[in-house]
This record gives sequence, C-alpha cells and structure tokens, in this order.
Amino acid sequence: MSRLAIIDNQKIKHRSEKEYIQSLCPMNRTGSDCMYFEGEKLLIDEILCTGCGICVKAAPNAIKVINLPELSNKDPIHQFGQNGFRIFNLPLIQEKSITGIIGRNGIGKTTIINILSNTTKANFAKFGENEIKNDTEYFTYLNDLFKGTALQNYFNKLEKKEIKIAYKPQQIINIPQIFKGKVQELLTKVNSDKKKIEKVCKELNIFEILDRDIKVVSGGELQRIALAAALLKDDSNLFIFDEITNYLDIYERLNASKLIKHKTKGKSAVVVEHDLIILDYLADFINIVYGEQGGYGMLTGIKVAKVGINNYLEGFSKEENVRFRDKAITFDKESAGEAKRIDILAQWEKNEIIAGTFKLNIEEGNIKKGEIIGIIGRNALGKSTFVKHIAEVGFGDEIVISYKPQLIPRDETTVMEYLMQHKNYDDNFYQIYVLDPLNIKPILEKPTNALSGGELQRFAIANCLLKEASLYLLDEPTAFLDIEDRLKISKMLKNFMSLKEKSAFIIDHDLVFMDYLSDKLQVFQGKPSINGTAHSPLSMRNGMNKFLKELEITFRRDESNKRPRVNKEDSVKDSKQKKIGEYYYA
Repeated sequence: MSRLAIIDNQKIKHRSEKEYIQSLCPMNRTGSDCMYFEGEKLLIDEILCTGCGICVKAAPNAIKVINLPELSNKDPIHQFGQNGFRIFNLPLIQEKSITGIIGRNGIGKTTIINILSNTTKANFAKFGENEIKNDTEYFTYLNDLFKGTALQNYFNKLEKKEIKIAYKPQQIINIPQIFKGKVQELLTKVNSDKKKIEKVCKELNIFEILDRDIKVVSGGELQRIALAAALLKDDSNLFIFDEITNYLDIYERLNASKLIKHKTKGKSAVVVEHDLIILDYLADFINIVYGEQGGYGMLTGIKVAKVGINNYLEGFSKEENVRFRDKAITFDKESAGEAKRIDILAQWEKNEIIAGTFKLNIEEGNIKKGEIIGIIGRNALGKSTFVKHIAEVGFGDEIVISYKPQLIPRDETTVMEYLMQHKNYDDNFYQIYVLDPLNIKPILEKPTNALSGGELQRFAIANCLLKEASLYLLDEPTAFLDIEDRLKISKMLKNFMSLKEKSAFIIDHDLVFMDYLSDKLQVFQGKPSINGTAHSPLSMRNGMNKFLKELEITFRRDESNKRPRVNKEDSVKDSKQKKIGEYYYA
C-alpha cells in the first residue's frame, strides 16, 4: 500500500501551529522524524507515516493523508514539491480522432495536457540534486519510462518537433494581459491570411468585432477569439482545447463544437470539458481522470466515448477494477407532477422592458409553489434582464425573493462572515441539505476575493439559499463547476425546493443540468442585443421541443443512466424525430 501525505504549508499560518501539529504525531513521540521541518516548511515522511490521521484532524484544511493500494507499483509522473499534489500517469492520444478528458476540478487535467503540449516539463518527483537538468535528459527519461508504448512514440515525435500543437488555454481572461491591441492584430500573429481569418471569425460569429480592442471584448467573445486563434494554426497536427464552453450559450457551444470537428478532421485533438452534452458530441474516445482533489490524479485506459462517459457517471472502471465514487450518477427524474402543484405563488402580465436599444417582450405566465422554471436561450436575449427585473420589482411584499446574480461581487469579507449573517446558517437542515453538498467547509475562512471560480460559485449559491425566501433566482449557477459539482448541485436544488416547498427561476446553458432540474421551461427567442421574447413557461416536452427545433438537434436518452445525448446529425433517429416533430427523447 502506498501512502500519500499532502501538506499545504500556506494554510498553516504560524510556526507555532506547525510545531504543535508535529508534537501530536505518535511516530515523533517515539523518537522518529515522521513530521519534520525543512526551513519553515513542515513535511511528512510518507514511509514512516502510519496513516493515524491525528495531524489531519488537527489541520483538516491543510493536511491530507491518502491510502492508495492501486498506486503501490507506480511512481509519479509529476509532483508539486515534497508532500505536494501528484499525477501518476498520462493519457493516450488517439491519432486522427478527438480524445476527451473527463474528471473533477483540482485533479490535474490542465497539468496533464500542459505536459502533453510540452508547456510544462514533468519532474517525475525528482527534486534538488536528482532533478532532470535539460531537454536531452528529459526526453531520454521519457523514452525509457514509456518504452514499448504509444506514449514513447508520441514523445519521440514531440522531441523531434514533428508534433505541432495548437493550444486553446483554460484561462482565457489572461489574454488581454498578455496581448495589447485589436482582435484582428492578435489573429494575424497566428495566421497572416486575411481571408482565412475572416472565414473562421464569421463561422464563430465574431467577424463584427475584428476591429475591437481585445481589452473590451466580453467573456464569450474572448472564448471564441481563443478558439479562432487555435483553429487558425494551419500547420498544427494536434489541437488541444482546455474547456471551450465557459461564457458561451448552448448555440455558441454547439456551433464551436461543429467547427472543431470540421477543422480537426484527419488530425488529432484533445478536449477537456465539463459540459456532458458537448463532450459527448465532440469526443471519439475518453480518458477518465480520477483521484482526490488537491491530492492526486490518475487516469484510466482509453475508452470509446459512450463507454467512458458512462463509466465516469457510474464511478467504476471495469478494466482497472477501480471504484472512484461511492454512488453512480443517474438521471431518472422524479417530479411532483403538474397536477400536484396547484397553488400559484406568483404571476405576471404581458410586459415590455426597454434597456437602451434592446427591447424585451414578456409574455404572461405564473410560477407555482414548489416549482422550478428553467430559463434557456441564447446570450443577449434578456434572460438576466428578466430575473433582475423580478429581483428589483418583485411580486408584492408577501413574496420574499433571494437572488444570485451572474456576476458575483468579491471583497475581503470571508465566506463565513457572509454566511453567518443568515439565521439559517446554524440550522441542521441547511447544514445537511445545502452547505454539505456545496462543500462549503474548506472555504469558510477564505475571503471572497481569494476564491477560485468554482469556489465563488458554490459560496454564492449557499449565500442565496440561506436567505429565508419564497422565490429563489439563480443566474448561471453551473459556471466554472466540474461535472460532479453540477450534478450534485442539481440534485441539491431539486431536494431543497421540494422539501421546503420553495420556487425558483434558474438560468443556465448546461442542458444536462437543466433537463434534470427543471419542472417547466421558459424559452427566450429573438435577435441577440436587439430584441428578445420571454415566452410563457411550457412543460418540459413542449419547451424542449421548441428550444431544440431552433437548435436543429434532437435528443435521446442513454439506456443505462438516462442522460440526455445529442443524436448524430442526419442519422436515422435524428431524421425520424425531426420528421414527427419530437426533438426531445422521442
């Protein structure tokens, strides 16, 4: 059995605290140096460690001790310092195919693709005098490590520069800090052919912003600019896309996915993505990354896409005989049913909102007690305008509203300080049904301006739900969350609204999330940034049919876990469903 000890010394503030934790170690009390200091760093000798867990209890946010029998004969490919996070193997890239990588946040996916793209050099857990000094030594080590495997061939080609990589990074918000100038100038640095730039930009619907300064473009525009830059690298034979859907609506996600499939045909591509609909649509093969967040990451072997995604949802890989989640994730939908929801919480009349040159037409409708209405549609059609209007105007004094905006404010106030302002913070129900599923405990002492994107989202959802209200408004609650968090939160929200008999409007672009969560759908249509129509809420079948018909795609359910899947365009099933007008799980 291998035992990993992870210590984040930055989370233990003072030397005296570290010395106190060290004094608790039973092995140290016998005279061994199981816990020792290297300068100001407290470290653990993983060979001497017995896994007693005493130090973990003393500093649960800073120390992890992980027992991993499956790693007994493996050495790390990469390790972030002594007692740091480590990665134990690498994925196999399938030639002339799209390989998807699926797994939780904080488990090493981005580091893995950085190693594959040679933007990060693997260190093989060698530090100090033992560390690898130069490229020749590095590739020699890789050659010996992967001898006789496809990865040996891959790294040989990488060393000889036979693999030319186009890389779309995850952190697109850094682009304006690195490059100053207009969008056209950025793309010209990648490809000097003006006609090719214009063609790709028209396909990604960013042609009209070519003369705009990069520092003033929106998040969605920046995402598509980054995609265009990667796709314009004509000489590339390996494309790497690290999360393509952030900031994009479902139309833009599908459009970008179709373009990626077209542009990478006959070449190799790797995609890291949390939107199951898009990952399933894009990937031919899947590598699952499992492990423990902040602890370690390990990959299963390559799998056909459908099998790989289903194995991930099941939490079990048969080939490796490894279970990495206690419970399988399924999408069997339990609903109270329209007939049981008869009490109307709030209703609204036909209305019109004008914001500058944009006009939103709102059809009449109502929301019942205990009902969740999912709001779907393209960006810039007034979805956020609609919920902001409800938050500001309300439905009378009797209906208390709690609102989680799309853009979440940050400051130096800690998560705990914010949440303790709510009387429900100490209530057992909210601890069990809200705070625990959102995994709030590890971030309680962090100021909100120090939270990652996913942490900030989880805090904002908790802050919204802890308020005692009748109606909850959540604008894009899945942004920056990984697949497991999205599905866990969808079930948490469903349980919360049902058990507390509360109602909610929820805006989101993840159709798997919205499919499971919503009782009804409110579809927004129109011309982005010009005019939008908020249609009356419809049943799930009618709402999805209306929405998917505009997208020109059809859905079926996976037979094993009931997850929604996109039918292959012009397939027998796709053609049949379109012919009878049943775009939604016919």
